[in-house]
Amino acid sequence: MRIAVSSDMDEPVARQVVDELRRRGHTVLSYGALRPGDRKDWAWSAEAAARAVADGTADQAVVCCWTGTGASIAANKLPGVRAALCADAYTARGARRWNDANALALSLRSLSGPVLGEILDAWFDAAVSQDADDRGNVAHLAEVEAGATRGGRD
Repeated sequence: MRIAVSSDMDEPVARQVVDELRRRGHTVLSYGALRPGDRKDWAWSAEAAARAVADGTADQAVVCCWTGTGASIAANKLPGVRAALCADAYTARGARRWNDANALALSLRSLSGPVLGEILDAWFDAAVSQDADDRGNVAHLAEVEAGATRGGRD
């Protein structure tokens, strides 16, 4: 799987994300502080990774900043991107399963190596729900997004 990874700081957690994804066999596309010459600010780096998902260059993204909040907000501005800020495995599993999240937002400040591993395990092990209600919610988000780009409801 091709995964876009961004961080606004070249921190050990961000490097660990890249290393762990590669160890799991994924192709990593780096952005922000993880790629020389990129703009490092959280809004720009998370946008770049999310844009890779939106345009099909990447299958998923992992966006990081100090709290994870800014990266999550920035990623969610791109059409078709559903970013979830996850601080634990249960949240990561639920985000993939019920929300069909395709971007994982992480905090550089609060994650330890073992918790990061648990989050990644849960994220990649979770199957997206095929339940009609869950699919309906995700489809509704696409409708809301389409309405927002048209300037509101018809």
